[in-house]
Amino acid sequence: QINFVACQLFALLAAFWFRIYLGPSHASSAVRHAFATLFGIYFAVFCFGWYSIHLFVLVMMNYGIMNMASIPNIHRYSFVVAMGYLTLCHISRIYIFHYGILTTDFSGPLMIITQKITTLACQLHDGIGRQAEELTAEQNRLAVKTRPSLLEYLSYLLNFMSIIAGPCSNYKDYIAFIEGRHVHMKLLEVNWKQKGYDRLPDPSPTGAVMYKLCITLVSLILFLTLTKNFPMAYIIDNEFLDKTPFLSRLGYLYVVTQAAKPKYYFAWTLADAVNNAAGYGFSGVDERGTFRWDLLSNLNIWNIETATSFKMYIENWNIQTAAWLKRVCYDRAPWYPTALTFILSALWHGIYPGYYFTFLTGILITLAARAIRNSCRHYFLSSVPLKIAYDVITWVVTQLAVCYTVAPFVMLAVEPTIKFYKSMYFHMHILSILVLLVLPIRPQAHSIRKPQNQAMMNSVKSK
Repeated sequence: QINFVACQLFALLAAFWFRIYLGPSHASSAVRHAFATLFGIYFAVFCFGWYSIHLFVLVMMNYGIMNMASIPNIHRYSFVVAMGYLTLCHISRIYIFHYGILTTDFSGPLMIITQKITTLACQLHDGIGRQAEELTAEQNRLAVKTRPSLLEYLSYLLNFMSIIAGPCSNYKDYIAFIEGRHVHMKLLEVNWKQKGYDRLPDPSPTGAVMYKLCITLVSLILFLTLTKNFPMAYIIDNEFLDKTPFLSRLGYLYVVTQAAKPKYYFAWTLADAVNNAAGYGFSGVDERGTFRWDLLSNLNIWNIETATSFKMYIENWNIQTAAWLKRVCYDRAPWYPTALTFILSALWHGIYPGYYFTFLTGILITLAARAIRNSCRHYFLSSVPLKIAYDVITWVVTQLAVCYTVAPFVMLAVEPTIKFYKSMYFHMHILSILVLLVLPIRPQAHSIRKPQNQAMMNSVKSK
């Protein structure tokens, strides 16, 4: 963990230097690719020692697949090899680091690299192996038309900005950043002459980086003070269960879940700041004219803490992983996209039983929450007081449902998970099942969606 923090802080300094002295106007794309790759490899070796060989083995295996596999199957082969190797490493690390001990080890970077490998393979398949009219608007925008060179491939997967803690980004966005087109492309989406500018502005990430470093510092303080004082294991302590009424246990469950969050806020916000410091992560201009640097942000803390639906919570937590799951699984699943996406998420995280309890419970609660929202929400939109009451109730239920769902994720093993759910009387499972039995389930848009271009063509033909 000390190596992790040291590497990220050094990466932050290197990112500032990279942007100032190796910017697109000072260095060629090849030099920028080479520097980012070599520093990334150095960080991996420094942080994980000989275990970093797993990263390089997986990268080179999939480079061979990318160049030798047929385009119609490239995404399938890459997915099977990357997820298979990651799963084998998840199994082996249990014996290396002992069961139940979570440490900052090589599996973290391997998970990020797996996301990037499968993302690139799918986007390469879209760009070369499919027709434009078969793709959705997003798939069309992100499709990769040519196989990357070895240097581009290594830079995308192993660059020092994301090798330690991510996040996963799209290949075309990364190449545009290295080549100096990243910010320019986003600025062209705005008519600056109407805003009184004679030429395109030059947005600086410094303010965004400072703001994110402040969040990182606060998160670190909360982690050091709260997490150890409110351990998740206490909610299944026999004395606590015997003396504490059910509602108080629910309240304490919310507290310990809140105490577990700051370490994620710290790691993901610091990783975001590192990328921004290098000049990567510009996402455009908002309606107030403010420059946004959240293209690679992995969380929206305000939306997480005020979420009034399970869907809203998930969409703002680990955002880049959710985007990866959508692009490689949900959008491509021939059936049961929600279930398959949750299962893939569990498999990607590891093989601890607690992960599967969490994500299988998540499937049930997601479906139930969707049924309630579709059937009941419109009744509460007729007046402001009703809408406020609906928001308050759904906020409380959402936060408690998330706590109930993620507790096994922290406990990991079967026995404490079952003990926890028994102490909670399986109430969320039972309520979700009753909701699904009583309320109608509307078909998902996924099952009837068509690529944008195809839908337009069909509409024209029918007219």
